[in-house]
Amino acid sequence: MSSATPLIEPGPPDITAPEFSWRVLRLLNVFRMLAAIFLLALFLYPEKPHLIGQARPELFFATTLAAFVFAAINDFAVTQRWPSVSAQILIQATVDITVVSLLVHATGWGTGLGNLLVITIGALGLISSRQRSLTLASAAALAMLAQQYVLVASGEATLDSMMPAGVLGAILMFIGLAVNPLARRIQENEALARQRSVDLENLAQLNQYIIQNLRESIIVVDGDDRIRLMNQAAAKYLGTDATRRGLHLKDVSQYLSEYAALWRREGTSETPPAFAAADGSTMINPYFAPIGRPRSGAILIFLEDVSVVAEKVQQTKLAALGRLSASIAHEIRNPVGAVSHAGQLLAESAQLGDSEQKLAGIVVANAKRVGKIVDNVLQLSRRETTRPERLDLPEWLAQFRAEFAATMQFPESALVIENADPELEVRMDRDHLHQILWNLCENAVRYGMPEAGGNGEPGGTTIAIMIELVSGRRAGTGRPFLEVRDRGPGVSAESSDRIFEPFYRGRSGDGGSGLGLFICRELCGSNGAALLYEPREGGGSVFRIIFADPQRWET
Repeated sequence: MSSATPLIEPGPPDITAPEFSWRVLRLLNVFRMLAAIFLLALFLYPEKPHLIGQARPELFFATTLAAFVFAAINDFAVTQRWPSVSAQILIQATVDITVVSLLVHATGWGTGLGNLLVITIGALGLISSRQRSLTLASAAALAMLAQQYVLVASGEATLDSMMPAGVLGAILMFIGLAVNPLARRIQENEALARQRSVDLENLAQLNQYIIQNLRESIIVVDGDDRIRLMNQAAAKYLGTDATRRGLHLKDVSQYLSEYAALWRREGTSETPPAFAAADGSTMINPYFAPIGRPRSGAILIFLEDVSVVAEKVQQTKLAALGRLSASIAHEIRNPVGAVSHAGQLLAESAQLGDSEQKLAGIVVANAKRVGKIVDNVLQLSRRETTRPERLDLPEWLAQFRAEFAATMQFPESALVIENADPELEVRMDRDHLHQILWNLCENAVRYGMPEAGGNGEPGGTTIAIMIELVSGRRAGTGRPFLEVRDRGPGVSAESSDRIFEPFYRGRSGDGGSGLGLFICRELCGSNGAALLYEPREGGGSVFRIIFADPQRWET
């Protein structure tokens, strides 16, 4: 990043603002060409005679034409910045003094052509030092006096005509002196403008650096929903390039475009539903803020990783669960075991009738349920170290299907395996993956297959809905995934954001502890994977495990 320049940069004595000098030289060339064209038009105009060039027409015409040709050629040289500014000042001053002197000599003093030197001396004085400006003014004044003296000596003018030539010389000298302070002020303003330009460039680079390196993901779109600014964090979430500006928001994310349109129409302050990022493993919450006119103009979009907030909440919950689990282990587990054992002994008594046996069974069943809850909570508090290994996923799924079908007592055809890549390899703790997939499939049986077994319990004679296990790789990122699909009633929109919370149960009285999906997500997180839910098109649920990125596997 370049540093700011001083207010006035040191330079050659005759010029302190190069850019300004070249602009002045080119403007002077343009003036020279226009003046030559105007003089030629007056000289060649046939209907009305003029005094211009009447004394020596050939000299006047040749001099004017030569001035035009010089201006045209020199304009090209100035655009190429050749030769140096000092040389250009000397050349242009010499040519203009010579040309004007010849024009006055070819016309006479009364036409006022000598005043053309006022423009030349004034313009060149702006880009020259004081000494050079005075030198040029003196040369111009002496040239006017000299050509007038020649006219007086030849009898073409009277001695009285020397007075106007002297006045013009004095005016040229005054301009040479007066223009220097103005030139200094222009040069200072030019230097100040350059400094401000550098400061603004530095500030723009600093702002760009800060925005691009913010942890927060930021997108700025205009009133037509076209992207004007996007930092690297947002580009990573959306799977695009941060430098691709001008794209329509829907070309990057259809979901985000729909949310932005809804926010513009309704202006609601409620957070819209989260959507999946380009990697498929991160859930994003968008937040909108107007820039300028509310909603109708440009808007600032913040993208927040839901998992970051959820992780903080879960850490608090886990800390509380850890403290609670110690109390449960000492205060609840032993009494629950005693109750269960007493219930079993009571159920074995021959003196109980049918109603008493039923009540004893309820005691034993609920004691087991409480014991299972205690075991789940203790498992969360322990959080054993993972032992990830490379697994051939298609082969592992075939083994899992045989075991699950045998345990649940229904045919293997109820679990359909679809492997997009028959050689797909994942890296995960084998026991953790088994626990996660078993829980997801068991939930699919319990909630997604109500006809099997009457109450969603395995063992029924009819399998109404099959469970599909689909594996493959995510498009774009190449991360392996495994989906558990069913055709059950699915999860309501109100519950979809809560199903992974601890102790949350979608149905009351289903016999679950409300910790299954929470444990599954925790186990996925400890293996560098992610567990997501989305409704299935046509009805049902899809639970997707996105495994760790293969590019980050340890050798």
